[in-house]
Amino acid sequence: MTSSRLPASAIEPPADAPDWPEPFIRRYIEAGYWQTQDFAGALAISAERHPQRIALSADGHHITYAALLERCRRLAAGLHQAGLKAGDNVVLHLPNSIAFVETCFALFQLGVRPVLALPAHRQHEIAGFCRFARAAAYIGAGQADGFDPRPMARALLDEGACSMALIHGMADAPLQSMAPLYQASPREECAARAEDIACFQLSGGTTGTPKLIPRRHREYLYNVRASAALCGFDESTVYLTGLPMAHNFTLCCPGVIGTLLAGGRVVVSQRADPEHCFPLVARERVTHVALVPPLAMLWLDAQASRQADLSSLRLLQVGGSKLGSHAARRIAPVLGCRLQQVLGMAEGLVCYTRLDDPPERLIETQGRPLSPADEIRVVDAEGHDVADGEVGELRVRGPYTIRGYYRLPGHNARAFDENGFYRTGDRVRRRADGYLVVEGRDKDQINRGGEKIAAEEVENLLIAHPQVHDAAVVAMPDSLLGERTCAFVIPRQPAPSALKLRQYLHSQGLAAFKVPDRIELVAAFPQTGIGKISKKTLRECLRQELEARA
Repeated sequence: MTSSRLPASAIEPPADAPDWPEPFIRRYIEAGYWQTQDFAGALAISAERHPQRIALSADGHHITYAALLERCRRLAAGLHQAGLKAGDNVVLHLPNSIAFVETCFALFQLGVRPVLALPAHRQHEIAGFCRFARAAAYIGAGQADGFDPRPMARALLDEGACSMALIHGMADAPLQSMAPLYQASPREECAARAEDIACFQLSGGTTGTPKLIPRRHREYLYNVRASAALCGFDESTVYLTGLPMAHNFTLCCPGVIGTLLAGGRVVVSQRADPEHCFPLVARERVTHVALVPPLAMLWLDAQASRQADLSSLRLLQVGGSKLGSHAARRIAPVLGCRLQQVLGMAEGLVCYTRLDDPPERLIETQGRPLSPADEIRVVDAEGHDVADGEVGELRVRGPYTIRGYYRLPGHNARAFDENGFYRTGDRVRRRADGYLVVEGRDKDQINRGGEKIAAEEVENLLIAHPQVHDAAVVAMPDSLLGERTCAFVIPRQPAPSALKLRQYLHSQGLAAFKVPDRIELVAAFPQTGIGKISKKTLRECLRQELEARA
């Protein structure tokens, strides 16, 4: 059942997707971190080992490994017949589903690179991804969670953002339904090589400009396999997907793919709230789940009053933003499972607390790097290393941390230092035991419960409104989400209401989580000594106001 391989030529100029320098490539191959395998081949091996085991469960429907592999191969053949070929980029915009997994692996097999959009993304973001990636196709779903992407898909075609729109569900021309593509004869040939780009993750960024993170088969497979081993994933693992599958955390840390490569079972959920997930945990005997801190806190509060059957749960991973120590202490006694704190980024580096760590490390730190080959620096404003225990900017390079974003050479020159270390923008302190504690961020980016919001993106949309003179979007502290957004707006007369501005942002196709939680109309902004907007002052005013109300 393993894939035979077709010869493939280099499909991306190095300048478009920077690869590791040759000495590092040799080092990582010789050390065994990188193997000559692709994701489609890895799934085929799992299907050979566990053909009749259940791979995925969703809404009472179960699919075995053998059936999953065949459906992936049929879809790969159908997508190829539809015109997709190795080196093409497509924007994949699907909710958590069996179809998401099948489509990813079919694209991996063809050497077609999915841009992994989130279900919450809308016209504004999707059109931007399509244009920037020069997407050959958009792949979406039928109506899901109250949103029908088909009108948006038609608009993408009308605007020339992509040339093909494929829909999992009913579709009328010019859209194409994916269902007939599964009727093709299974394709066993794989057009991807280990060194090729498997997919593009998305960077939250600080400008709103799409930043595509090229994840290659060999390094992303190392990421997922090493994570699965460290996190104890095996054939007994039952992994619940509450967070979006497209997220790096849910997909490969170790996530959905880590579970499948270990021979476990993935339970698909499109929601992560306790009302929906607690019955799934009990019925499917879920053992592992990943959450962002606000959701973990909701689970804690719900279980404290509900006492649901969570007896099967062995491990709760919490990442996306920092989990407070008070909440961390409650995980084991309230949920009855072990906590694993995760500090990760779609650009690569993942830090985990270990399964055998003492409580102090689990509660007070965000873990240590996954790989012995991860090179970590904590530096001051001048780029000099600081002593353990001091706060500085985290920089990293290693066998699964990218060397550059896709088609952004100017930005790469700023985001990576002269030695290839990625400037994360995270402020951390490293303890003597090598564990990291997150202390904040340098980047002008808002982390709303694990969802990253580029302030400049929202500001640009607000400033485009005819009744807005200027806008500044900043974070304000929030006990549940960590941060919420506040937009300060200098209006033109007649001044628009906050409600009208929110309605306008929705009409522009902005994802709901990016629409400011609060909008304040002001006459002017505080300024720095050189005439720039002082966002620091705006944030401090909000903090003082919220503290005065408490």
